[in-house]
Amino acid sequence: MTLVFLKLGGSLITDKTQVEMPRQDVLQELAQEVCQARAEAPELRMVLAHGSGSFGHVAARRHGTREGVDGQAGWQGFAEVSDAAARLNRLVASVFLAAGLPVWSIAPSAGGWCTDGQISQWLPQIFVMAIERGLLPLTYGDAVLDTARGGTIASTEELFAWLVPHLQPARIVLAGTVDGVYSRDPLVDPLAELWPEITPATLPALRASLGGSHGVDVTGGMLSKVEEMVRLVTAHPNLEVRIVSGLRRGAVHAALVGHEAAGGTVIRASRSIADRSKPPVTIRRPSA
Repeated sequence: MTLVFLKLGGSLITDKTQVEMPRQDVLQELAQEVCQARAEAPELRMVLAHGSGSFGHVAARRHGTREGVDGQAGWQGFAEVSDAAARLNRLVASVFLAAGLPVWSIAPSAGGWCTDGQISQWLPQIFVMAIERGLLPLTYGDAVLDTARGGTIASTEELFAWLVPHLQPARIVLAGTVDGVYSRDPLVDPLAELWPEITPATLPALRASLGGSHGVDVTGGMLSKVEEMVRLVTAHPNLEVRIVSGLRRGAVHAALVGHEAAGGTVIRASRSIADRSKPPVTIRRPSA
């Protein structure tokens, strides 16, 4: 059995510049790529997750939920954020179920909580049982209770970080709208440079050049996601993380089954043998 975590970014499955606008066609294509990966690699098992995009992030920004929750208005906002995130989850689940994928939603808020913004408890056994039964657990960034802040937002990357030591996946695939990690926004800057590989050793140089993400993101943007993944591969050297564009047809399928054709950016504990003779510099790609 090979276990892979797949995150569908909020900017990929929703239009983050418009409130609660799902990208139905993108979801349908992604569901087909997951189907193809399962057919090609019968030993493949997955945990699926998605960001909140223009659903939960917009509500969370409005109410400041990430920083903490207090008072009647704050708790009303907390409930609205959770409801928005769950609405998107039901949309994602319905598309994947229609494609013949046995997705089963697991809400982080139902069994987990945080302490000052960090996940301190969740139930990995639920995921183990679901995987053993042939289900595809589907979780998502959510509003959760916090013993210090009252309430907060648990991002998908943070949820993955909690699950990794318990489930020991071989790979994490983060699918967004941009085909890897770039020094600047490649959608507006044709001279933006791709980082094909990131390791703990190259992270300081990346921090100096990396910008934020598009639209509304209350969980820190691309840099915080990369830093979280670098911490993970440092603690679990056999883990590999790949960041790809879910808009490039076939990229998610290739990343799930471990094909190098997936492209994008790979995050590893150490540089690959094939690339160790080269300095850790960015590679320029022309704009699409």
